[in-house]
Amino acid sequence: MNTEVFAISTDSVFSHKVFLETSPSLKDVHYPILSDRNQEISKAYRVLDETSGAAFRGSFFINPDLIITAKFIYPREVGRNLEEHIRLLEGLQYAIKTGEGVPANWQPGQPGLKRDPKMIGKI
Repeated sequence: MNTEVFAISTDSVFSHKVFLETSPSLKDVHYPILSDRNQEISKAYRVLDETSGAAFRGSFFINPDLIITAKFIYPREVGRNLEEHIRLLEGLQYAIKTGEGVPANWQPGQPGLKRDPKMIGKI
């Protein structure tokens, strides 16, 4: 999808190594996992839980101009929805390619929306 993916956590690189080697759910992870032991990244992206010293699960979509175009912050009790991540990424890429927006529940292959201020509130 012409996209870079990586993970960042406040755990050490040693914890990452053990986790990758022992967790069945991570056996197919082939992207970098970065350590934020000093918590600078977690603080900068405003996902650090100061009480526990761990970051909340966050997903950030950063465009080629290095602007955050979307972000999700998940509570510990709820896992990510990777299908929605992919749909969002496809929608963002569609918008860049066509100049159109995408409506709610848009799926790849469906038409986009022309960005016309005169149509606000009419659809």
